[in-house]
Amino acid sequence: MSRVAKRPIIIPSGVNIKLDLQDILIKGKYGHLSRTIHQSVKIECLNDKIIFSPRFGFSDSWAQAGTSRALVNSMIIGVSRKFSKKLQLSGVGYRISIIKDDIINMSLGYSHIITYRLPKGINIENPSPTEIVIQGIDKQLVGQVAANLRSYRVPEPYKGKGIRYADEIVRMKEAKKK
Repeated sequence: MSRVAKRPIIIPSGVNIKLDLQDILIKGKYGHLSRTIHQSVKIECLNDKIIFSPRFGFSDSWAQAGTSRALVNSMIIGVSRKFSKKLQLSGVGYRISIIKDDIINMSLGYSHIITYRLPKGINIENPSPTEIVIQGIDKQLVGQVAANLRSYRVPEPYKGKGIRYADEIVRMKEAKKK
């Protein structure tokens, strides 16, 4: 039995929600998102609350209700506040520069410059040549873009060089001794 699904979502001011059977459309000041909810979940919008409950006859209805509640809650937070991830580069000569609004050039110690095209709905800020802030309303997309950028040069455990999340702690190994 899901404890997450039992808690209703309180709709903040400035967010509009439209329900059409199992489809939900959420509009806020930063944009709109839509999703189709699993058929084993019953969704209701009462006053300023969204309530999720399982439909009986499905074996995984409580699990799907909890997952659906978490996804819709993330959508509401995204359209009202946005999500962001901050990446830092550490290493000699490692730099990131923004060419256009959707193209990034990265110099990561390879013999060539890596070019990355951003998907729609993602905004990038570059406060310094070794920092990048990824913002967007879709939590999954922001996390996926951050993971894709990080995968070009994962922090290595001996010197710590690479692309890391701002709050990530890289465990350093000791070098081999004689």
